[in-house]
Amino acid sequence: MDPRIGGNRGIMTTNSAMTSAMTSATTSATLSVTFEDVPEPSFRHLRRMSDSTGLLEHARGPIPLREHGYCVDDVSRGLLIVCREPDPDGALTDLADIYLTFLAHAQNDEGAFHNRLGYDRVWHDTPELRDWWGRALWGLGTAASRGPTPWIRQVALECFEAGAIRRSPFSRSMAFAALGAAEVLDAHPGHTAASELLADAAKMFGRPRSDSAWPWPEDRLTYGNAVVPEVLMAAGNALGDPGLLEDGLRLLEWLLDSETHDGHLSLTPVGGWGNGEERPGFDQQPIEAAGMADACARAFGLTGDPRWLLGVRSAVDWFLGDNDANVSMLDEDSGGGCDGLLPGGRNGNQGAESTLALLSTLQHGRRLAGSIGS
Repeated sequence: MDPRIGGNRGIMTTNSAMTSAMTSATTSATLSVTFEDVPEPSFRHLRRMSDSTGLLEHARGPIPLREHGYCVDDVSRGLLIVCREPDPDGALTDLADIYLTFLAHAQNDEGAFHNRLGYDRVWHDTPELRDWWGRALWGLGTAASRGPTPWIRQVALECFEAGAIRRSPFSRSMAFAALGAAEVLDAHPGHTAASELLADAAKMFGRPRSDSAWPWPEDRLTYGNAVVPEVLMAAGNALGDPGLLEDGLRLLEWLLDSETHDGHLSLTPVGGWGNGEERPGFDQQPIEAAGMADACARAFGLTGDPRWLLGVRSAVDWFLGDNDANVSMLDEDSGGGCDGLLPGGRNGNQGAESTLALLSTLQHGRRLAGSIGS
């Protein structure tokens, strides 16, 4: 098994009954999960959406909409995805260069980030510590750990360290940043700023609730849900806290069960979801499927428990058409990912966020295909 699956430094076992005792039915189902049929990630559309400045945010169909410009949110995701490639070619290395340069330009002297750059190369906002700050640190942390060249790894680490001294009041922003911190700790064990950031992010969510019907630490599922258990798992592993790891596994198990309907992934829609509300709900966003794949891949990497393979496979299959609308979210002609799942089909626009979500999920599928049983 590849120890880089899920971005962890090794396997940390727990004595939780949830992770040590599996029914024979679950074992049989998970052992039948395969990934050999998962399509190879295609970076054609990502290259189409990129230029010498950065990664354009929106598209009409597969055509980039230059008038909407760029955002740090998507450029950060782009840097993360490119740096996850185990053997990037020259074109992808060039994209990592462009994306890192964009983020360095977006960061101010206090470690905060702008988000929106117009096609006129003018920033249209002020630096803040909102979600894009967290995603920037996630991308930078990944580049610091896995970047394709030494200078990319070094500059990314410097930018990460400049931002990691800050704290956002927003839980999702802190969670995204914490995943970047976990990446830094993969390459630099004991890194003080990364360890402190990861610990502070985990504290923001607290313990799962005692109510087994709703153990989620928030009153409602909103967005970026899978990042919550993933941060707890990452913190438990990196900081040597088995209780945090178990909390993360428990929440992920509940989330995966809650977001499974009629045997397939049924994601929390844009408007959120509360206890007792009907499913399915729309619009469903590809980034939520990618988050589930990330979290389940990390859980598998940390525990070796094959049940989490089902979660990764469900996320892959959501993109390939096993979803609430029975429609593929992959445009095989362009290589792009479609922007949202609607009641009657899909949003055919292929923006950066959705394409990167597709690529991220297919990367997990490909990695697992080459790792299971090895």
